[in-house]
Amino acid sequence: MELYKIIYLLWPPPGQESAKTRDILLGDLSTRIIGSGAVRLTMDIADPESRMRSPAPKLYRGRAISALVNVWVEDLGARRNIEDMLRYSGFQIAGYLVEESIFTEYGGNRHAAKRDWPDGRRSPGVTAVTLMMRPRRLSRDEWIKRWHGTMSPVSEEIQPRTRYVRNLVVEALTPEALPFEGIVEESWPSKKHVSNPFLFYGAGNAWQLGRNMCRIMRAVKSFLDLSRIRTTMMSEYFIKTK
Repeated sequence: MELYKIIYLLWPPPGQESAKTRDILLGDLSTRIIGSGAVRLTMDIADPESRMRSPAPKLYRGRAISALVNVWVEDLGARRNIEDMLRYSGFQIAGYLVEESIFTEYGGNRHAAKRDWPDGRRSPGVTAVTLMMRPRRLSRDEWIKRWHGTMSPVSEEIQPRTRYVRNLVVEALTPEALPFEGIVEESWPSKKHVSNPFLFYGAGNAWQLGRNMCRIMRAVKSFLDLSRIRTTMMSEYFIKTK
């Protein structure tokens, strides 16, 4: 069975608290999305449990996203009802058809065991969602080559990620969609693993910290402009995976 993966980036009504956003998404709305044709459904939500400073600076204008909704459908036509439900719930949305490649799954390295929690329960740790625009200086093929062939293995070698999902944008589906070409979901064991630079860069001393930071920054700058990175810390929820 061929499935299409769609990502929706969400912005809530002004002033809406993050806990309410979470409750709306995990409540009846999730059930209705599944009832409208979602074969699989996962969400990353900027809720109170994930509140912390992002590892990337905010160098862009406007509000950060409040959630990312991953929907897998058999029929792309099902997205119309899903988009109507999201908008009716008060969210501004941007939708993208993507190709997913999972570089690391839970249990795929020494930083986490295989997933053993049920659908509906918050995943351990925190998840960084990063929205990426391709620099004009790079062709799409070269950009993907540097992202997948350089950045991914270098960061995997150095950083304590528990899960790393790469989403390559195939097509923007909604008029509000900004020109992002990559959407990344990176999960970490705890907030401390993000906020503590020695943990975040896998360093045991100051010399290793400097070396690893330089390697990561060199890899990032090879395919991205730092001023155009948008990263939001979130909680991960697997809603329907079977």
